[in-house]
Amino acid sequence: MLLDFSLNQTLVVALMFAWAGFVRTGLGFGGAALGLPLMLFVHNDPRLWLPIISVHLLFFSGLTLRTRLHNVDWRYLRYSSVYIIPPAIIGVFGLLNLPILWLNVFIYAITLFYGFMWLLNRTIKSGRNWVDKLLLVIGGYVAGTSLTGAPLMVAVYMRNVSKEQLRDTLFVLWFILVSIKMTTFIVFSANLHFRAALMLLPVAAVGHLLGLKAHNAIMRNDLLFKRFIGGGLVVVSSLGLWGLRQGIKETAEAVLAIIAPG
Repeated sequence: MLLDFSLNQTLVVALMFAWAGFVRTGLGFGGAALGLPLMLFVHNDPRLWLPIISVHLLFFSGLTLRTRLHNVDWRYLRYSSVYIIPPAIIGVFGLLNLPILWLNVFIYAITLFYGFMWLLNRTIKSGRNWVDKLLLVIGGYVAGTSLTGAPLMVAVYMRNVSKEQLRDTLFVLWFILVSIKMTTFIVFSANLHFRAALMLLPVAAVGHLLGLKAHNAIMRNDLLFKRFIGGGLVVVSSLGLWGLRQGIKETAEAVLAIIAPG
């Protein structure tokens, strides 16, 4: 069985990776943001899932871009990378060293924020250059820690990259960020779960192909799709945080004991 999971767990994981592949190509981003919170219900350590997601991102973004590099906004990609890549590297070190509880709270909290934004039809907007830079920095750190920083960076890219070039430019950005993450994993001898990634590649490919076919339809109904997904994210993230409540309570009590002993 995959990763020593039961048959039922393996089937559920396969569906989750098909879903992540669908979202990744259907929207052009968000495969990890919409897939990882679900995967944590099966196994609560994101360091199990992120290398597998990273392998799939490298494969599918590379596959998509092999004939699309001419359609990338290289100018803005170079400009924005200055603000994204350094915090992304810091975020990877956080992923390798932070406690599992902290990582899970971080992931569910970020996802809950995205869920409410999409459900309520709110968008992250900025009319100021310094706010754009801040969103890129925060998005880079979140992407480095959990690969869920896409919506923050997309909010900036949508204002600065043409709609025709947006998806291909984002795919190059994801390829760069994931390459940094994978290189760090290798340097620190982290388990890449490469065999599991290969086993899940076919089901992710099904989602990838369905996402390619549905991309134009999703773009035409972008708000409706995001509101539907946003409601699901709110439910999933709320359940995830509820399941972590005991650990959060114990951590808060330990911090208070340090700050105000006795």
